[in-house]
Amino acid sequence: MNLFLYLLTVLIWGSTWIAIKLQLGVVAIPVSIFYRFALASLVMLAGLAILGRLQRLDRRGHLLCLGQGLCLFCLNFLCFYSATQWISSGLVSVVFSASTLWNVLNARLWFGTRIAPRVMLGGAFGLCGLLLLFWPEVAGQQASHETLLGLGLALLGTLCFSTGNMLSSAQQRAGIGPLTGNAYSMMYGSLVLLAGCLLTGQPFDFDPSPTYVGALLYLAFAGSIVAFTAYLTLVGRMGPARAAYCTVLFPVVALSISTVAEGYQWTLSAVAGLALVMLGNVLVFARRAAAR
Repeated sequence: MNLFLYLLTVLIWGSTWIAIKLQLGVVAIPVSIFYRFALASLVMLAGLAILGRLQRLDRRGHLLCLGQGLCLFCLNFLCFYSATQWISSGLVSVVFSASTLWNVLNARLWFGTRIAPRVMLGGAFGLCGLLLLFWPEVAGQQASHETLLGLGLALLGTLCFSTGNMLSSAQQRAGIGPLTGNAYSMMYGSLVLLAGCLLTGQPFDFDPSPTYVGALLYLAFAGSIVAFTAYLTLVGRMGPARAAYCTVLFPVVALSISTVAEGYQWTLSAVAGLALVMLGNVLVFARRAAAR
């Protein structure tokens, strides 16, 4: 089950970049993110209520969902989307992959979880591997005030993502299932996004084209309901540190799709980076003897 959930998350998140790219244009980015999570939360809440599987939450449960929604379904997306205005998407992916290390440290701080050396080593291999994969973009980045701003936003987005992982883990320890936790968290995240859009005067345009609508549906259902539920289930089953290795592997899937869809050319450094990512994957997930 863990392997199935892991592969499902990696394959879906590795393909969502195409849908995100197809959404750019007519609709403002914060509004598109609001549409995505508002639709996902409505479907999840209604579906769980109809099936009788929507848990009743106490005040602490709602506060945990509010915090997760703010970190995981609002701020981190705004940070990453904004960061790509000033730094390359490859550099953003490299910074985001550091969430494997942040999750290890945060799990230690939040829950006293012992830091497994091979998980830290695997995360370091994955980070170095992504750096090699995206080296042309990283090396071509001009040092400037805008670059520092973009890096700062990417780092803030990664910290928000990691904090959202910890809050999800706290939810599951409190007996809140991933489906109910996700449904309420997405609702709270979308409400915060709605308030932000209204305060900043964002126009609520909508692109009725099949391309935009198809991308929105894919992001809401597959990218949000399925992938986030699978990923946060992994957080509860495997711990935040090991589950977060998805963030290293799904850029590799994205590049593989780009090879077919956009003619991405693999270089020697990219192949070496892929090898490091796979080695890190073995260290993180294999049993101790096998990893050695």
